[in-house]
Amino acid sequence: MATTTPAGVRAHAKHGGGSHSTGGASMSHRQIMEALSGLLLGMFAAILSSTIVSNALPEIIQDLGGGQSAYTWVVTAALLSMTASTPLWGKLADLVSKKALVQIALLIYIAGSVVAGLSQNSGMLIGARVIQGLGAGGLTALAQIIMAAMISPRERGRYSGYLGATFAVATVGGPLVGGVITDTDWLGWRWCLYVGVPFALIALVVLQKTLHLPESRRRVKVDWAGAFFITAAVSLLLIWVTFADDKYDWLSWQTYTMVGGALLLALVFVFIETKAAEPIIPLHLFRNRTITLASVASLFVGIAMFAGTVFFSQYFQLARDKSPTMSGIMTIPMIAGLFVSSTVSGLIITKTGKWKAWLVTGGLLLTAGLGLLGSMRYDTDYWKIGLYMAVMGLGVGMMMQNLVLSTQNQVAPHELGAASSVVTFFRSLGGAVGVSALGSVMSTRITHYAEDSIGSLTPGQQAGAARAMGSGQLPDMDVLPAPVRTWLESAYGHGIADVFLYVTPIAFIAFLVTLFIKEVPLRTAGALAQAAEAPSAPAGTPAAPAAPAAEAREEKTSGPATATTATEAGPEGSRHLAAVATAAAPAAPADGGIPVRGHVRGAENAPVAQAAVTLISLSGRQLGRSVAQADGSYTLDAPGAGSYVLIASADGFQPQASTIVVNDEPVSYDVLLSGTSGLSGVVRTAQDALPVRDAMVVVTDVRGDLLAGTATGEQGEFGFTELVPGPVTIAVNAAGFRPRALPVEVGGTGVTRVEIDLDPGARVRGVVRAPHGPLADARVTLVDAAGNVLGTATTGADGAYAFTDLDAGEYTVIATGYPPVATALTVGGAGVDDHDIALAHPGE
Repeated sequence: MATTTPAGVRAHAKHGGGSHSTGGASMSHRQIMEALSGLLLGMFAAILSSTIVSNALPEIIQDLGGGQSAYTWVVTAALLSMTASTPLWGKLADLVSKKALVQIALLIYIAGSVVAGLSQNSGMLIGARVIQGLGAGGLTALAQIIMAAMISPRERGRYSGYLGATFAVATVGGPLVGGVITDTDWLGWRWCLYVGVPFALIALVVLQKTLHLPESRRRVKVDWAGAFFITAAVSLLLIWVTFADDKYDWLSWQTYTMVGGALLLALVFVFIETKAAEPIIPLHLFRNRTITLASVASLFVGIAMFAGTVFFSQYFQLARDKSPTMSGIMTIPMIAGLFVSSTVSGLIITKTGKWKAWLVTGGLLLTAGLGLLGSMRYDTDYWKIGLYMAVMGLGVGMMMQNLVLSTQNQVAPHELGAASSVVTFFRSLGGAVGVSALGSVMSTRITHYAEDSIGSLTPGQQAGAARAMGSGQLPDMDVLPAPVRTWLESAYGHGIADVFLYVTPIAFIAFLVTLFIKEVPLRTAGALAQAAEAPSAPAGTPAAPAAPAAEAREEKTSGPATATTATEAGPEGSRHLAAVATAAAPAAPADGGIPVRGHVRGAENAPVAQAAVTLISLSGRQLGRSVAQADGSYTLDAPGAGSYVLIASADGFQPQASTIVVNDEPVSYDVLLSGTSGLSGVVRTAQDALPVRDAMVVVTDVRGDLLAGTATGEQGEFGFTELVPGPVTIAVNAAGFRPRALPVEVGGTGVTRVEIDLDPGARVRGVVRAPHGPLADARVTLVDAAGNVLGTATTGADGAYAFTDLDAGEYTVIATGYPPVATALTVGGAGVDDHDIALAHPGE
């Protein structure tokens, strides 16, 4: 029970009429995992639909009566809509609810899947794939954006392993499930297109319950003109590369018309973006060298990655006469390499903060893997192809996520969606162009090798071969005579290998580009935490870019405070910045400096006299200092246009650090300081209300950041002073008791008092034994009735293990070391439960 004496009011920050997200807090590991569960389900559905279809496509196209052009367009159509819509999804994520957007993307994906499953011809299937691509584009872009909002770049590697695992399971499981469905007569290939729908529906429900992000209160103004012209430019470009070398020559009037038209549409798009209030792709992002180079590298990686993987199914099914199921199994080495490299690199990046070496190494491995795959033929030993695919997968895993990570580390929270979608856009664009162009090249090369070797067949066999090649449809290898089938498999094997060979120089260019990307230390706060700490600029003032955007100017900083620190500063960080700025050697403003003026106010807009206001550069150098007058007004000078950090502090108030942008005109910027309040209480036992001494009491804000902590005294009492009014969380932990956390609203004035009751915690302990005695290094896992893993333990030399602070209920204890053993366990409300486990091999 919490009471406030006297009642206070909660303070809200308002700066010059601007506003920002109400909340934007960093989240606990459990909250992140709950939110990720729905995102990963949505990602799983999108990836599953793609991978299932990729292996079933030869049979689907044969059933629908399509040819190589239809095969390519079924893949390209989804990539086209995904590519064209990615910037729009990213921009909308900066303007409106990310949760609503990802749910809309799921609904679009479900609609596209249902229509695709009902397709009666290849044209209808291609149209449905466009709808699927719109939804998949939203899911892939928003998953990255929401992750970046919740998790700091430094910690993101820890969670990118889950994305990698989802990608690997869906990519490996998709072809296997798709192959089984396709090979099962009573199901058929249409169920390959329906199978992702249940996962998407579950993801909708899970996201509704678990994803809780602060709502943006920015005025929504979507750049529809920009979205139209970029879609038109990309679509025209893809239509050109799809039909080039088939309907017309690469050098023809159609090529000149389409390429020229695409360039003209792109120039119109760039012009619109320079005028748009909320551009789809903010062009100023490309002044940052890292973002520009990461986008170029993503373009080439997309060509290599998509073109390199799309044609595997044709190789295994048409060049090696494997079933769709076996075709999926045979691509496992590539997926295993991708999974291992993305997971391992993510974990190491989280520990070290270093990411560039992984990019460079990934570029080398991707180039090497593609080059080796270019040497394969229809009869190449599979172990060699498996090794080549694993090398390629390692390279893709190291590059794909880290290019996005390096970009997200460079931008302000309000541009996170646009910047993330830029990299995803170029990767999808490269994939769409690569699949279209290389599909045409592959058809030409296959025809070339077939014509070159047709002389090895008898005249009668040549007639059958001509019918197989001239039908315009993908051949059915099972109905061809053995000599003709071998001849055609050889042509397909050699022609598809040439695709990998042609992509190798493109991957090498991506590797060269990564060499020039500058490594910037990863931030330690997520976008929501940054947005919560960086107040909005006053009305009429442009939003401040994120600190690392200064890297575009290649500024060499040596001061004690970096721009990133300024942007992310919380109350403690603000005090640190204020101390740093005060200690720094003052720099006299340049003559004719640009005035920065405003008022410092407290609760109910009361002026805060004698508040210290300091202006520092992004490198931490003090540029000006002022003391607020009796009416709270202050004035100081900025040396010129640019981004600065403004710090305000006063006795009895929480310091405030704000990023401001100064142009060529005077800036008006008001600062609202929050007052401090007290919090006290007592911790007792729930059963008999006895005080609990030496209990650890921790207070965190809504972002989960630690504000204060102390241990209770003899009578279970505790107290805190100088807390910011508003919601906080109190967490209490004591030996022998269940931890407890509860929300408390700290009043605007006075001391808020709380009483906290702790329930006793139960313990489970035991010994893991083998036939020879206690078993060391056995792994014991405790799972609750809902299937949640509550903890793991590894036994020592005495075979002992223990779990503490448990609720009463049913549990399962799983022990491994020998063949695993799972046993049920009922735990009482308090005390110690002994549970020994015996492990042995069968027959011992």
